[in-house]
Amino acid sequence: MPGFERITFNPNVMGGRACIRDTRVSVSLILNLVANGTTIPEIVAAYPYLEPEDIQQALRYAALLTEEAVYSLEQVAA
Repeated sequence: MPGFERITFNPNVMGGRACIRDTRVSVSLILNLVANGTTIPEIVAAYPYLEPEDIQQALRYAALLTEEAVYSLEQVAA
């Protein structure tokens, strides 16, 4: 995905979920950790093969996903 070189998708790794490059660490895990108050230095300490830039890119990727418009079926049918 352009602009997200640290985010990879492989159908054979974690069921194709978005992961940090060359790892089995999913973007959703990173988001869950941050949402529950884990700091970037704490995440990197727990997962020493990650870099702070990996965490930042996971957050940017999640922010991009929230920009999508979602329509209810009722709105579409009207």
